[in-house]
Amino acid sequence: MDLLLFIAGFGILAGIYAIFTLGLNVHWGYTGLFNIGVAGFFALGAYTSALLTTAPPSADLFEDFLYGGNLGAALKLGVDAWFVVALACAAVVSGIVALVVGAITLRLRDDYLAISTLGIAESVRLIFLNEKWLGNGSRGLYNIPKFLGDRISPDQYDLLYFVVVIVVLAALYFAVQRAIDSPWGRVLRAIREDEEATAASGKNVFRFKLQAFILGAAVMGIGGALYAHGFRYVDPFVFDPLLATFIIWVMLMVGGSGNNLGALLGAFIVWGIWSGTQFLPEGINNPNLRFFLIGFLLVVVILLRPSGMLGERRRVSPG
Repeated sequence: MDLLLFIAGFGILAGIYAIFTLGLNVHWGYTGLFNIGVAGFFALGAYTSALLTTAPPSADLFEDFLYGGNLGAALKLGVDAWFVVALACAAVVSGIVALVVGAITLRLRDDYLAISTLGIAESVRLIFLNEKWLGNGSRGLYNIPKFLGDRISPDQYDLLYFVVVIVVLAALYFAVQRAIDSPWGRVLRAIREDEEATAASGKNVFRFKLQAFILGAAVMGIGGALYAHGFRYVDPFVFDPLLATFIIWVMLMVGGSGNNLGALLGAFIVWGIWSGTQFLPEGINNPNLRFFLIGFLLVVVILLRPSGMLGERRRVSPG
């Protein structure tokens, strides 16, 4: 049973990181958008879902609207229904922020987009750290409701939630894959390869880039909401750039940029290395060893398989 619970706990986090990697693949792998602010959309999704379903620190500010501090009570929804609504709201909020950021930055060079997304991510984290009335500051939000409430015993919750995460991951994968296989997705790949040629063919490059940016951010927001309800606690330190942005980039590069299956594979492999080091002997089990092993894996993949373990399959017409 302990082994089963460990596998479920590993699968929950690996699945959530796979969702982030899937969203980043839409940005970088298919459109060429250099987003190093994944942590910002992670935080937006987590806090949006947590605030909508948990009584905020200053409940009196919201009680007239939320009738006691949570969305489920306000809308008289069951614990399973508000969970779906919270995921949708997390996606919408992340998408709206992506719309604002993208409308300002996507006309600029890629390096400006990278700087802007990193700045937005840190701004979001610092807002929740300093505005105690909103997210309880450094103490964070806790007692975030569980999926299905108290119907499931604590011992069984991880097993149930693992299934939930995998179902959401599968749904997002098929939705994104269907979009990428459509004519819309082919335009994204054309933009990644040559913006000027795509624009010359009559496509509105800015509009397609903005749509891709919003889609990827919404996927990341859903991942953040799943994290909040899986661990039932969020604070600003969870969204440190190292674990909430750069490790996700490593996952994508290891698995294969431009391939959704590769993105998922990279997430599970890298998180397997990260969590597997805890089983090493005490003298060897050093936190810095994790960074070394992941960095070593990245270097090996770049040298031996620059396109990743499951790189993008190039389609060449017979002509």
